[in-house]
This record gives sequence, C-alpha cells and structure tokens, in this order.
Amino acid sequence: MAWWSLLGRARASGFLCAHKRGLIYQQKFGLVNVKLKWVKDRALDAVVAGERDLKATCTLVSIISSNPHGGFPIYRLSRHRGQLSLPHDIRLATFIRRFPNIFDEFHVLDSGGTRVPWFRLTPEARNLHQEELNALQENEMDILNRLMKLLMLTCDIMLPLQTIDQLKWDLGLPYDYCDSLLPRYPELFSMVSLPDNRAGLKLRSWVDRLAVSQLEKDAPLNQKEEDMRNGCLAFPIGFTRGFGLKRKCMKWLEEWQRLHYTSPYADASHLDSRTDVSEKRIVGVFHELLHLTLQKKTERKNVSNLRKPLSCPQKFTKVFERHPGIFYISKKCDTQTVVLREAYDRQQLLQKHGIVEIRERFARMMENGFLDKSRGLYKRSGINGLEVDPSRNSYDDQLDDVEFKFESESDCNLLSEYDSDETMHGPC
Repeated sequence: MAWWSLLGRARASGFLCAHKRGLIYQQKFGLVNVKLKWVKDRALDAVVAGERDLKATCTLVSIISSNPHGGFPIYRLSRHRGQLSLPHDIRLATFIRRFPNIFDEFHVLDSGGTRVPWFRLTPEARNLHQEELNALQENEMDILNRLMKLLMLTCDIMLPLQTIDQLKWDLGLPYDYCDSLLPRYPELFSMVSLPDNRAGLKLRSWVDRLAVSQLEKDAPLNQKEEDMRNGCLAFPIGFTRGFGLKRKCMKWLEEWQRLHYTSPYADASHLDSRTDVSEKRIVGVFHELLHLTLQKKTERKNVSNLRKPLSCPQKFTKVFERHPGIFYISKKCDTQTVVLREAYDRQQLLQKHGIVEIRERFARMMENGFLDKSRGLYKRSGINGLEVDPSRNSYDDQLDDVEFKFESESDCNLLSEYDSDETMHGPC
C-alpha cells in the first residue's frame, strides 16, 4: 500500500489554485459529483479471507463450552447455524469435521440404536478458550468502553440488541454478553423495549470522557496546529499501489480534507445532508465506528441498518465507494467487508488487541487441523472414535427429551449428514 501525503503532493503540483473558491463553495453548499474507481487490494483481501471460518469456529467453541457436560449433538448445534454465516452448500457437521484438533466427535446411541454425532472441545481447544476468557476479563473495561462509545454515536444512545449482536464479534463482546456482562453493570446500561417491540440496549447517561474520536486523539501527532485550531482535521489517506488519481479528483479530495470536521459524538442536525461537509461527518462516524472494532473492519451489512440511529441520509454507505483512500471494500467470501486502510500495513494489523492475538492462535489451530486431516492423520470417526451407550453416560438427561423431528431439517436429511462427508474445501 502506497502511503503518501495527499495534501503536500497536491500543493506541490500547483494546479489547485484555479477555481479554488468555487470548489470550496460547492463543497459547503452542495455535494460534488466525483466518482473514484475501486481497485483490488490483495493484501487486505487476504486479511478478510478466512475470517468467516474463524468467526464460525470461535462461535461454535463458545456454544459448546457453555454446556456443563462439555458436548452437544449435531442437531442442537444446527439451531445456531444462522449465527455462523456459513455458505448454504456446506453442512454444519462437514464444517466441524474439518478441524478435528478443535472439535472431538463421538457418538451416542439413541433409544432406537441410531448413532447420533456429538461434538465436544479437545483439551487444546478448551485451554485456548480459557485463555480467551481470561483475556476478556483482563480487557473488560476496554470492551465496555467500546460498547458505550458505540451507543454514544447514536442520537438516542440506544440500539436494538439485534444490531449489537451483528457487531459483537467485531467489538470483542463475549458470545453471551447479555447474560455474562451487562447484568453486572446496571449503573451503565438498561434493557428497553423499542417501539417496534424489539429489545434494545440503552446507555443510562452520557460519558463526557469517552466523547473524543480517535481522529481527535491522534490530532496532536498528525495534524497541523492551524488545522486543529480551525477544526479542519484531515483523515489519513492511503491507496493501493498503482492507484491512479485523476487531477479533478485530486483537487476535490484536497479541498474536501480542508472542510470542517464534525465530531461523530457532536450534534449534527444543523448540517445539510446534500453537502460535502455533511459527507465528511458521515465519514467521521464510520471512521470512528471502525476504530471501535478490534480488527478495524466489519461487514457492510452490519452497518446498513444504522441509518436512523446515526442520523445519516439515504444511501449513506456510498461514502465507502467515494473514499477508497480511507476505506477499502473487500468482496471476498461472498460478502462486502469494509476495512479501515490506516489500521493495516499490508496484511499486518498495526495495533493488535489481546483478544485478536487469541483469535490468531485459533486460526493457526484451524489451519493445522485442516492440513493434518487432509493428510489422513485423523480417522473419520474422530479423535477418540467413541460410541457411547446412553444408559452408561452423563448425557442421559439431555437424551431423554430428544425428538428426531426438527424444525429446520428432516430426520432423513440429518441422518444423511451423519453418515456422509462432502469433499473438503479450504477456507475461502
């Protein structure tokens, strides 16, 4: 990624003097019609690739570890499939079997003698998950601050739980944060019922010390004193190597950077949504939101329903396309992921959170397990290849109420999944 001073380069060229006043007038009182092309960034695409599998694996680890007996039958894990964002053509059992060094498969006989696949964590996975829980505990105040700042970005310091659930992985929230985290801080958060009858989370009171954006925090190091006094903070800009910027676009972007910066925590109701000044405020909101995430990225769909809470105009996510020097849109894994460019040096995240380091260790475990299985180091039946009679094991109480007619999959489909395995595909 080629990093360079856009402001300095534009000044040196000398062509910005012409029509300068007219452009500034347009940006303050209108939205300049400028389109910048999307250019593939292989380094950032590599960051995004495989993230879906990592998220699904860590979510399954959290679900399985929540069972005091240490295991779940496949049909119960299937109920959580919607949270995993897996491709529709991959069966859940097939996905889990890709990583036998994380998930240990064994079988329990039901009352009719059918072998039902169960999955539990291997000792190595249990140990690493415990380290993750320890990291969450050590960074609990930091995670809480991220959640509070997210709520403070909204006009009512409140969001539907469904929206927070979509962002909880990115924010570093525990899988069961509604039960394990929020009840311990009743002085900070309250559960509310929204007008559409959905459950919501509201911040009880505004926290002044948190109402400072990352761009404002970094200003003494990266901004000129004059710009700081005038409130005209510029965003860090970087483009993919070889990105060509037309003269007209260069001129517009240089002047756009000179516009007044409105803090994402400030009231912006006075801004005209049809101006570049308003657009800079929207960019600032998402710049801050991505800084709240652990890995400085999130799927575009996770923020598409934030228009009203963030007081944004229609088609507000178009700022991602209009500012490819600030945001990169990766199209890997059949989705669009928005990445904050300044946070990465090629594939390396410049500032790694402790939880991110744990996730990277899970990713390495996944890679090793997948490769070892492809080499035939694990048997089809799992590490231990156990087949347990329900009359002799600790899962009796869960098997008593088992009904092999499920809401989403037929008995036949489930059993065909038990007895067959698809051709394995590597992470996307």
